[in-house]
Amino acid sequence: MKAIHRSLLAATVVAVSTLTSAQTLTLKAADVHPAGYPTVVAVENMGKKLETATNGRIKVQMFPGGVLGGEKEMIEQTQIGAIHLLRTSLGPIGPVVPEVNVFNMPFIFRNQAHMRAVLDGPIGTEMLDKISASPARLVALAWMDSGSRSLYTKKPVRTPADLKGLKIRMMGNPLFVDTMNAMGGNGISMGYGEVFTALQTNVVDGAENNPPSYFTSNHYTTGAKYYTQTHHLMIPEILVMSKVTWDKLSKDEQALVKKLAREAQMEQRMLWDKAVAEYTEKLKAAGVEFINIDTRPFYEATAPVRAKYGAQFTELMKRIEAVQ
Repeated sequence: MKAIHRSLLAATVVAVSTLTSAQTLTLKAADVHPAGYPTVVAVENMGKKLETATNGRIKVQMFPGGVLGGEKEMIEQTQIGAIHLLRTSLGPIGPVVPEVNVFNMPFIFRNQAHMRAVLDGPIGTEMLDKISASPARLVALAWMDSGSRSLYTKKPVRTPADLKGLKIRMMGNPLFVDTMNAMGGNGISMGYGEVFTALQTNVVDGAENNPPSYFTSNHYTTGAKYYTQTHHLMIPEILVMSKVTWDKLSKDEQALVKKLAREAQMEQRMLWDKAVAEYTEKLKAAGVEFINIDTRPFYEATAPVRAKYGAQFTELMKRIEAVQ
């Protein structure tokens, strides 16, 4: 038994030291999104470039589809260096770096182009640097696009008045529930896995998400066939590296990883736009009605939400608004 224990210990030491001593370094990358999803493909392609640039010394092995756990578990694994690269939502980062919560607010971005200009400019870089400098033990490398969230309901919605009395599923965060209530509906906090049945059984009258998620979840088959393009939330995601892993890279390797991560950010964006266009066509072909609206009444209705949740970020919000 002692011999087995010693050999296990030796194997662990070897596994931990591979980052520093082995000729090839295989970075374990993880994502809750499935294989073929824009974030997964962009990181896989980053890995191929990394392998080419280092003559095969650094590789990336992708574990998509949440096989290594949910986001919370995967962040914890990344913090200790068991996962090396992770694409994650901003939700779990907020408690450590409060400023990122600004991006959760309704209509903080005027449109997609504004959001991308903010992320690609000084504010986006500052936010990444704040995450890297925080106690989170994560190095923030790049932003990932998850598009905008709009409403899908069982009856058409064009104004805040049309939402009156409608129960709309929101992500489990008081900010999002308050957003829907301010927009005129009745925000219901509910796990994503429960939404399909809740729509089928009329427990809720609608929900909100981006077109790819609306299609792949089959929510459009429940009678919620009106897609009102409110674009009320645009919440970016991030690609992070374990600080444990980062500290074991040379300065040149760190610079290379940052450069390729930035390229992955731009590539993922193109892949995302293509996916949205494809899923929009699929939804229309399935009978979903896309409703274009004047979003200003919804923007104005949610002003109290921005005032409440953005009180500590007034200057940052002004800077975001000023970005052209």
